[in-house]
Formats: sequence, structure tokens, C-alpha cells
Amino acid sequence: MVFATRSLLSFRALTRPSRHVPCHARRYLPQGIRHLSDDKPSIEQSQPAQDAQPQAETDIPLQTVPLEQLKAKEAEVADLTSRLRYLQADFVNLQRNAAREKEQQRDYAISRFAGDILQVVDVLSLALKSVPAPYLNAPSPSESPSSPPPNPSDTSSAPTSPQKSAQDYLVELHHGVQMTHRLLLSVLSTYGVKPFDPTGEKFDPNRHEALYQIPIPGKEPGSVVDCQKIGFTIKDRLLRAAQVGVAQDTS
Repeated sequence: MVFATRSLLSFRALTRPSRHVPCHARRYLPQGIRHLSDDKPSIEQSQPAQDAQPQAETDIPLQTVPLEQLKAKEAEVADLTSRLRYLQADFVNLQRNAAREKEQQRDYAISRFAGDILQVVDVLSLALKSVPAPYLNAPSPSESPSSPPPNPSDTSSAPTSPQKSAQDYLVELHHGVQMTHRLLLSVLSTYGVKPFDPTGEKFDPNRHEALYQIPIPGKEPGSVVDCQKIGFTIKDRLLRAAQVGVAQDTS
């Protein structure tokens, strides 16, 4: 009886885990044996720790920004926004000016060359004016007066075309110069260079260059009565002013 009691007490002592048993040793305890420990915290001890968290969170002071700093930041944002708008407007104007300058360079690139070609146009105009109109419209003789009339009995001589007179050559030369003048003006017109004759118009100092003044009865003073050299424009810009004579007041 005594031996059985001692064996039972020994079994209980072996099965009861000691509080000094390490953690790695407690893993290997049998699963069917209930572990009893005195280290478990009580409900009263764990409750204050849980209630302390919300109180700690509510105790954090809020960082408030001063009103002066907020107003300063708003003023800085307004200033930067205004500068950005001005920069955008300047950039748009720069793009427009660059496109306009590019277009003007394309349209007026031949201004200097066209101004030099106008001297050729002036020479051709003077050549056309040097021949009076009656010499161009007068009937030309079919034969030269110095050549003898053909002999109808002479069959040995082959028929020849009638010789041209000096007036015929003059008319043909005038027509050739006139065609050259027209062709040159047509080529200049394709590039935007166009002539204008201000005869009969009011004198405009921006488009006309007065060479002389002459009193002419019946003519309005200040009107253009003669054009020595016609003017030219390229696109909407004046290339050369017309050289004119202006009527003067007769009183």
C-alpha cells in the first residue's frame, strides 16, 4: 500500500512541469498532459495595458501651421502662377513672331535681286519709247527704191523674195524688245513683283518720288501728270517708288 502511494506521488511529480524548465524542453512534453503555469497574467493586469493605448494616441499634440506662414505660401503660389502665365504669353508671342519673320524672309528674299533686275526693265522701257509711234504704223514699201524692177523676159534669173527696208527691220526690232520687256515683267509678277503707273493719281510721298513740278492749266495741283519710271511693289511692300512729275498750282 505504501509502495503504491509512493509510486503515484512519483508519477505526479514527473508529469507536473516545473517552472524552471526551459522553453525548448517544454515543446517535447506530451500533448495529452495539461501544462499548468503560474506566469499567466491576470485579467486585471492586462486590461490597463489595453486601455493605455488609446490614451497614448490621443495625447499626441497636433502640429498647427501659423496663419502668417499659410498666407505667405498662398502669396508665393499666386506670384509663381502669374509668372508662369507671363512666360506662356511670351512664348506664344515668340512663336508668332518667328513664324511671321520666316514668312517674310520667304516672300521678300528676292527683294535685292528684283531691285537689280528693274534696271534692265528700265533700259527696255527706254528702248521702246525711243521709237516714235508714227514710224511703227507707217506703211513700208514692198521693194527697195534702189533695186531695179524684175525683167519678165529674163527666165534665167530665179524668183527672189522682196528685200526688207530699214523701217521693216526697225519694226521687228521693236517687237522683239517689246516681247522681251513683257516676258520679264511676267516673270517678275510670278514672284510677287508688280509694276504700277500713278499717272493721273494724287501724289503720295510714300509711293511716289517727285522729279519736277510744272504748272498745267486744267490739272489739279498735286496730281501726277508724268511718269518717268514706273514703280514696283513686292507683295504688300514698296520695292521702288515711281519717279513722276507733279502738277503745280497756276495761281
